[in-house]
Amino acid sequence: MSAEPLLAEAPWLTSGGTARVLQLLNANGEEARVVGGAVRNALLGLVPGDIDIATTALPEEVMRRAKSAGIKSVPTGVDHGTVTLVIDGHPYEITTLREDTETFGRKAKVAFGRDWVRDAERRDFTMNGLSVDARGVVHDYVGGLADVAARRVRFIGDPDRRIAEDYLRILRFFRIHAAFGAGDPDRDGYLACIRGRAGLASLSAERVRMEMLKLLLAGGASAATGAMAESGLLQSLIGGVAYTGPLSAMIAIEAALGLPASATRRLAALTVAVTEDAKRLAARLRLSNAEAKALDSMGHRWWRFAAKDEAHARRLLYRLGAERYHDRVLLAWSRDGGDVTSSRWRELAELPQHWTAPKFPLKAADFIARGLAEGPALGHVLTLAEDAWLAADFPLDEAALASIADQAAARVSRDQKT
Repeated sequence: MSAEPLLAEAPWLTSGGTARVLQLLNANGEEARVVGGAVRNALLGLVPGDIDIATTALPEEVMRRAKSAGIKSVPTGVDHGTVTLVIDGHPYEITTLREDTETFGRKAKVAFGRDWVRDAERRDFTMNGLSVDARGVVHDYVGGLADVAARRVRFIGDPDRRIAEDYLRILRFFRIHAAFGAGDPDRDGYLACIRGRAGLASLSAERVRMEMLKLLLAGGASAATGAMAESGLLQSLIGGVAYTGPLSAMIAIEAALGLPASATRRLAALTVAVTEDAKRLAARLRLSNAEAKALDSMGHRWWRFAAKDEAHARRLLYRLGAERYHDRVLLAWSRDGGDVTSSRWRELAELPQHWTAPKFPLKAADFIARGLAEGPALGHVLTLAEDAWLAADFPLDEAALASIADQAAARVSRDQKT
């Protein structure tokens, strides 16, 4: 075990809401420490993120002390020992030390205790099993400090047992490795994930979606998904082909253009070749309506950009709007090899920045003036005229517009007579 003041000067620990919670719970025979991801992140020099605190105090005692101190408490998971304290609008999740008495996914039965070692041993990975007290002393019962230093994601104890407790840990293994690991995934953990892959079918689509989207945003997403694809794990999750090359290209394109990482764009690069892929994935992962529509739009005839014709690109920008257009171009670029030095692809991707589609200038009144009556025919002629206007590359001079209107009106009039 290691117990060194490695975070003694950390301002997030020694001041503000965290310090206040620790002071509140470190009294009258009880002890509290920050646990999990916040400790790992701080040791890696990253923003701590959400701060979770473990305590020897029972949930009722946590809420009693909070009330006495004028702090709002919310019993978010009392049966599992969790209370959320809200300080200055920021939530702090407080959980009583515990050990699992029965383990079956998220519905594990637990017993409360006062043993910090047993509490650490029930967690998933060694780098998540660290705790730090109010003095900045880091407590390590599972070899987490060495694994943080090596950026090695390793299961605590027997990997097969940890996975059987919750099969989502297979996805978490790759996601945590993508975010904080280095080199190849830990071999013992990797092989255990392969052995436990049948358990993935028992997971809810919502939980899989959440982990997949987080994984795709991680710095090592390309390598991690590649490892998952090589083992067959990725294909079983998405129910189709995994396109790891286009995903790597999409990540490189985002970086080259200075774009923030997009989980939806990256998911499309990894999984969507045609709109049927988008529909399958939306159902399989229960994507949000916005995510499903974005994937469907990206997958719709993206290959038409292969000719790299700017006139066609302008028409698509007009039809799709800037956001949908941009995502589809990037998908096409990633599937064309993702050469980030391609000036032509960059021009297509950046078209919305230097060209704004004009509004279609013809109105219903223009066709009523040409003898068409209000009704279905009026909507039809407007569609015909708009298509002709786009094909002519958005002319705005009166002569060209009059010619387009005359031809569209004449065509509809002929159709009505036949």
